[in-house]
Amino acid sequence: VAELSSAMIGAELGLPVAHLDSHASYIEHWLTLLKQDDRAILTAAAKAEEASSLLLKLGGRITADDSDEASRDAALAA
Repeated sequence: VAELSSAMIGAELGLPVAHLDSHASYIEHWLTLLKQDDRAILTAAAKAEEASSLLLKLGGRITADDSDEASRDAALAA
């Protein structure tokens, strides 16, 4: 969830993506997890969307309406 939130916030803020190459070590973990639960990535993505929306809202980057819409989208994905 933290990794996905980090990527979402970085994209929203326009941060460079070169650091994402160092996150490749998480792929092995995800492969193992997805073999056990094929919906794990959807659950994590929904939670990451909620977390990143909250942080962006608290930082004044998005409005409450945008945050509510993102939360609804995340709930539909889960």
